[in-house]
Amino acid sequence: MERRVVITGMGIYSCLGKTLEEVKESLYNGKSGIIFDPSRKEMGFRSALTGNLQVPELKGILSRNQRVYMPEEAKYAYMATADAIKNAGLDPEYIEKHEIGLLYGNDSSADAVVKSVDTMRNKKDTTLVGSGAIFQSMNSTVTMNLACIFKLRGINLTVSGACASGSHAIGLGSLLIKWGLQDCVVCGGAQEVNPFSVGSFDGISAFSTREGEPTKASRPFDRDRDGLVPGGGAATIVIESYESAIKRGAPILAEVTGYGFSSNGDHISVPNVDGPSRSLEMAIREAGIDLRQIGYVNAHATSTLVGDQNEAKAIANVFGDYKPEVTSTKSMTGHEMWMAGASEVIYSLLMMQNDFIAPNINFENPDEDSAKLNIPAIRVEKKFDTFLSNSFGFGGTNSTLIVKKFKL
Repeated sequence: MERRVVITGMGIYSCLGKTLEEVKESLYNGKSGIIFDPSRKEMGFRSALTGNLQVPELKGILSRNQRVYMPEEAKYAYMATADAIKNAGLDPEYIEKHEIGLLYGNDSSADAVVKSVDTMRNKKDTTLVGSGAIFQSMNSTVTMNLACIFKLRGINLTVSGACASGSHAIGLGSLLIKWGLQDCVVCGGAQEVNPFSVGSFDGISAFSTREGEPTKASRPFDRDRDGLVPGGGAATIVIESYESAIKRGAPILAEVTGYGFSSNGDHISVPNVDGPSRSLEMAIREAGIDLRQIGYVNAHATSTLVGDQNEAKAIANVFGDYKPEVTSTKSMTGHEMWMAGASEVIYSLLMMQNDFIAPNINFENPDEDSAKLNIPAIRVEKKFDTFLSNSFGFGGTNSTLIVKKFKL
């Protein structure tokens, strides 16, 4: 018998805010976190636009031995996870006595690699790279650090699925709980924000060059979009079985009811319509609901020409004549990449808890495909009980999650 999977905690470190309350206010007011970074121009970037984020100072919070193993994205993940664990009421004594799992999305650690290589090239001495370099530069750096810091003893695995990583982490965690293999899993996604991590994206002209108006640069679904804006940070969600949550008196924030996935089996960077459509259909089928119960769709839409176009087609194909509100919070955050699948669940959950749908800012003129969707450019005051969140990534990996308000 499959077990119900509930969300009992969440934490976030985002360009929209460093607390859930700050993020909720930014969403409610349609406040963008995008800025112009002059240092990127000095490095030869075509676009100096980025999400506005400061690396947290963990001195005095963590020991030097703990900090030395942590690259930028692991520091964001620590902040988000500390808040999520507190939010879920998981104290050290409980964690010590139970096997709590960890699944986190991460698909690069560029800054740490570049610094190590620079040291080897400049100093001609590998011993000067430092003892923490190997742990900072591995793709699994986030889960390695979080598992040790928080003493998590269940599954310990990094999910590396490009921009669907954070979403897949939550989806896979929900399956482990449904099947009885774990009672509680800490899930999430992290993305470094330094220039080294996104220079290659800039090199293929993936970014918007609307530098004169940074907050208007990310324009998902808008006819005049000219590319995405990179962002990042970290988002953490604690999921567990209903039985586990009730037994320990945990706050139940929502329920994960559907996880759909697919691969396009097509071009490595250009998305199609079939793959996303199948991911959506699978999530709805697994949730066991009529699609008309879905009150809001958080789209993957990154503000690229073909990506937004094909997602709009997929959503229209699946939903038919039913038109729930569809927005992309990336209009405010930019594309948070490996983090996005997790952060957008939190953004959507904050909206559901507070009875509103954040605006798809900068949506001024629809194109042929987005005109078929119900995309609000201003905030909508609306009560809804269920949302669907899409995350798609390079290589054609697709993930769709369905989350609803918890009801007995």
